[in-house]
Amino acid sequence: MALRRNPHTGRKVAIGSALAGAAGYLAGILTAPKTGEQTRKDITNKASDIGSDTVSQLQDLETELKEVIKATKVKTVAMSSSARTEFNEAVVKAKDAQNKASQVIKAAKAGEASDPDLNKAAKQARQALKNLSKFLKN
Repeated sequence: MALRRNPHTGRKVAIGSALAGAAGYLAGILTAPKTGEQTRKDITNKASDIGSDTVSQLQDLETELKEVIKATKVKTVAMSSSARTEFNEAVVKAKDAQNKASQVIKAAKAGEASDPDLNKAAKQARQALKNLSKFLKN
């Protein structure tokens, strides 16, 4: 009996590892022999690094979305009308996700975006990218 491979397993392992790493880091900071001021500074610096990483990932997703939107427009000529309608809806959602990503990136750089905003924009961009990628595979 062949085992089926879940395409999301790697992502789940990565997320679990990141959460475990963050928990370990936090436990290490809280139990380290540092003053409260030094500990707060370390936590603030780490939070800033995580926010910067998320902004960087969102910028990469935005760039990738631009490229995929361009590539999928070329394929619309060969599509049937029903596929073209579905494709156009996916493009509209992708452009919306791209615009949202741009706005959140600008807000994050100005210090006005929160982590939930960054995560939501990244999730929306990933989903739009996944939807448009279906059209490139055909």
